[in-house]
Amino acid sequence: MTTPPLRREWLAIVSPIAGFAALVLVGSAAAAEDAVERGRYLVTTIIACGNCHTPKDANGQPILSRALSGGLSFETPNFSGTASNITPDLETGIGSWSDADIKLALTTGVRPADARLPGLPLSDVMPSHFYKALLPRDADAIVAYLRSVPPVRNEVPPPNYKRQANPAPYPDAEIGFTPSSLNSQVRRGAYLATLGHCMGCHTPRTKGLSEFGNSLGKGGNRYEPANVKGYPSAWQGSVASNITSHPRAGIGAWTDADVKRALTQGIARDGRELNTPMKDHTPYFRGMTDEDLNSLVAWLRTVPPLE
Repeated sequence: MTTPPLRREWLAIVSPIAGFAALVLVGSAAAAEDAVERGRYLVTTIIACGNCHTPKDANGQPILSRALSGGLSFETPNFSGTASNITPDLETGIGSWSDADIKLALTTGVRPADARLPGLPLSDVMPSHFYKALLPRDADAIVAYLRSVPPVRNEVPPPNYKRQANPAPYPDAEIGFTPSSLNSQVRRGAYLATLGHCMGCHTPRTKGLSEFGNSLGKGGNRYEPANVKGYPSAWQGSVASNITSHPRAGIGAWTDADVKRALTQGIARDGRELNTPMKDHTPYFRGMTDEDLNSLVAWLRTVPPLE
């Protein structure tokens, strides 16, 4: 049986269109999958969202069945409360937030209109002044990943704001980054260190403001059990180390392998185990690619030495 001429012409037109539409759908699905994977990488490695937002058991281990459903509790001069539920649960998480809402909270620290305490800034524990540096594609990827995680119903108590947070601007976040700037190993490392808010802990504060201008990476901030709830009861507190390039006071004499072992295994150059909260980051940093770890080390080498 032969195909009528008109039908043959119709098939000749429709078949390429159908094929193109299928390619578009496949391409869109692949792009969405890539975005989720990129978001997963950022959230579960360098940004380490779960370190605050995932509850821990009595031994300080994350309860993965309740990942990102609300975790550590904090008591600071500005704020007391518990890290929020950031799963897509509609009632107790961020499932009702729009993509724009999530990105607004991430990069500006402002609660969206449909959140609890709408319009109020997030606490200074949330490092939005670092996340301001997020490239748009990475902000989109984080949102895509947060949409993909299982929703967990867990109502976290509302925060108590004692006074408005006013974090010091972080220089690299203020300067910003471009996709092309990440072709430089050092700038890529600077971007990763910014997203990892490393200097939020490792730079000393005066009257609550980090001294990024003249004491970047000098260390000295102390963390006490009275200020953070959720770590093991045996934890007695810790002091953030000097991670400048100073050869004695900092990590200037450490090899690249020493630095990467500290980051991914929680072991210092002299063999001692790093203390909480740094050692709680190591399971996250362990998932970083070699390229990213090498970039992070390359940037740390550029931090001016401070005693």
